Amino acid sequence: MQVARARAQLGRRIAQSRPSAQLVHARIPRRLASTEAQSQPLAAPIPPKQSRWQRVLQATGRVTLFTVVLSGGLFYYVAHKDRTPGPQLPHDPSKKNLVILGSGWGATSLLNSLEAEDYNVFVISPRNYFLFTPLLPSVATGTLSPRSIIQPTRYVTRHMKRQVTVIEASATDVDPINQTVTFAGKYFQNTSEVQGLVSSTTMKYDYLVYAVGAETQTFNIPGVRENACFMKELDDAEKMQRRFLDCVESAAFPGQSKEEVDRLLHMVVVGGGPTGVELSGELHDFLEDDLRSWYPELADSIKITLVEALPSVLPMFSKQLIDYTESTFKAAKIEIMTKTMVKEIKEKSVVLQMPDRTVAEVPCGMVVWAAGNTLRQVTRDLMAKLPAEQTNRRGISVDESLRMNGAQGVFAIGDCTATSYAPTAQVAAQEGAYLARVFRQLARRDRLAEELDDARRVPDDSAERKAKVEGLERQVAKVEKIRPFKYSHQGSLAYIGSDKAIADLPFFSSGNLATAGVATYLFWRSAYLSKLFSLRNRALVATDWIKVKIFGRDVSRE
Repeated sequence: MQVARARAQLGRRIAQSRPSAQLVHARIPRRLASTEAQSQPLAAPIPPKQSRWQRVLQATGRVTLFTVVLSGGLFYYVAHKDRTPGPQLPHDPSKKNLVILGSGWGATSLLNSLEAEDYNVFVISPRNYFLFTPLLPSVATGTLSPRSIIQPTRYVTRHMKRQVTVIEASATDVDPINQTVTFAGKYFQNTSEVQGLVSSTTMKYDYLVYAVGAETQTFNIPGVRENACFMKELDDAEKMQRRFLDCVESAAFPGQSKEEVDRLLHMVVVGGGPTGVELSGELHDFLEDDLRSWYPELADSIKITLVEALPSVLPMFSKQLIDYTESTFKAAKIEIMTKTMVKEIKEKSVVLQMPDRTVAEVPCGMVVWAAGNTLRQVTRDLMAKLPAEQTNRRGISVDESLRMNGAQGVFAIGDCTATSYAPTAQVAAQEGAYLARVFRQLARRDRLAEELDDARRVPDDSAERKAKVEGLERQVAKVEKIRPFKYSHQGSLAYIGSDKAIADLPFFSSGNLATAGVATYLFWRSAYLSKLFSLRNRALVATDWIKVKIFGRDVSRE
């Protein structure tokens, strides 16, 4: 009995110590829920709302990145395309021969617009490149590299549809009667040590574009060719740079007297046109930006003098721009001597005739001659063969379509002609582009004339054939009427130093817009960049400008 009672009590205690089924089932979901809550990741915090400026900056960054990538890709594509020309059609014996003498502004502008598939084109020039002459003063002072402003002629001709033969030679004779041109290589002209088996030959032409330019005018003044530096070709700019640094280094040599230092560092520029003014400004920049740092003992002794025979410099600009240039030069301590004529250039001095007719001998270390152009000898010889038609001593006389008077199939453009337009690069470039349109029209006329001859030879008297012949005759008559050349002046620009430039721009039909200063200088740079003929030149010139701004000009010499 007692044993049974003890067992019952023990059973009740065990039952009380165990959780009930409901309690067990209630605890399990709580534990599972707690485990699931711990295993689930926490929700990401809500980012703070961006401000308006943050969104603008973010969008601007994306657009900038896209623009940079796109521009870089486009730049590479254009550069690669320029560097890898494709195949060309060979010369066609049935086509007419078009011979272009020269590789300057007029000739290169013609090549850039010419449809070469219409002709067998030959380019004959003593230099196998185009020279961007407005930036020549920058090369003379080391602002630009010589290679930055030249464009090989083959870089233009190799991209044309038909083969264009480029010959590095000088024209020595043009026969307008037999329509031939004789030319000689550089060895024949004593400008090369290499000679092939053939150094001179004669070529027949159907059309001739005479664009040989001009040479420097010396006015038969004694000593100009022997003692002065010119500013016409690339070699002239490099020669002037060497001469200038020679003067500086000679002045820095120990023991030089004060008088000799002043003489060596006196630079005289003859010619108050754009070339002379820009060169004076570039020399001043070279002095202030670089020589003052590397030759501080000589900087204050360097003197620049600009000599002009006319009453003022830059006569093609407006009066207010001339006054601005003169005041800028005065502030830069560049002396302007107007109404002053050069009588002789000696090795160590220049003889000047002053406005009061007195003559003074001025000691100097370098004279740069930028005082005009004159005809080449080959041009004089050509004009002498047509004495009745070529009576203007200034150059070749042409008609309103730029045809040479008295010579069949000869067109003349550029500085070798005597027209009512100024002998500038702008005029020559427009003349070259005009001739490209003329030759396009002449090629169309020849095709129509050939169709007309074929139609006339058909033994058919039908009304349809007669109508076709009459229609072709009207087309031939229409295309034979060549519109005269009309020059469109785009304005005049000149750099005057101290990061300043002047511009005389056409303003609608009411007159000109004259601007000057730093902003005009930026416009001057952008205008010249846009006028360069290739992406390669633009990139090189822009890079040179940046290098000079950061590192300065190189004052070393060979």
